[in-house]
Amino acid sequence: MDVREWVRRHGGVVRTADLRDAGYSRHRIGAAGLERPRRGWVAVPEADPLLRSAARAGVVLTCVTQARRLGLWSVNDDGSRAHVGAPAASGSVSAPHARVHWSTPLIARIPGSLEDPVENVLAIVAECRPFEQALAVWDSAFRQGLASGEVMRRFDLRPAARRVLADACAHLDSGLETFVFVRLRWIPAAVHPQVHLLGHRVDFLIGERLVLQIDGGHHVGAQRDADNTHDALLTLRGYTVIRVGYADVMHRWPEVQDRILRALAQGLHLS
Repeated sequence: MDVREWVRRHGGVVRTADLRDAGYSRHRIGAAGLERPRRGWVAVPEADPLLRSAARAGVVLTCVTQARRLGLWSVNDDGSRAHVGAPAASGSVSAPHARVHWSTPLIARIPGSLEDPVENVLAIVAECRPFEQALAVWDSAFRQGLASGEVMRRFDLRPAARRVLADACAHLDSGLETFVFVRLRWIPAAVHPQVHLLGHRVDFLIGERLVLQIDGGHHVGAQRDADNTHDALLTLRGYTVIRVGYADVMHRWPEVQDRILRALAQGLHLS
């Protein structure tokens, strides 16, 4: 295998020491025409810019940046600013356009790694993000099987992470549902997530008859038609359906909350 192919197969940005350990001579490495983001590092031209920047700064990608790379649900409220991790004892790094997290990771970072393990990501997210957002990321990781409460409980977590862990679960379908579940905990009615009714799953059943559905970006076309049909069937069977979207949850929650409370006041959640 030539040098470039080895680098591609190992993420596109690697330490020259790792290439040497793999058996490549300095001459072969120098003749491969690789970019050098930093002394001791090489990269193929098509390498991920974020990985190249991490190598240049001597940091790892972590927090919400790495969460997004792992496919976890997160709110993009930080624009293009990358979140990176650096050891608390490392002094200083040059990453002027990044949010640097100085902390001791739960799991020691392998020399040459540019991406934090998911457990480190979750712990840092809990410290960095508001509670609801952090919980949505943790729920997403649990739902996808990338982490679990059983394993996370074995770590020496800080208070913020322990609080998130206490409420995290794998049963909610999206980050929006996490937000809603947290916000409904105080209402005077039982809230049941992910309940099967009339052959389909509803996001929340409040009490016995009030259904709350949360529409994400995929509720279009055929999915929207199926949702409308199911809503009609639920209504014919005596259920009340409240359906809201992303903007309602994120930007107009007081209005959504008011609808739910008015439905409860009228007994629409009761048989």
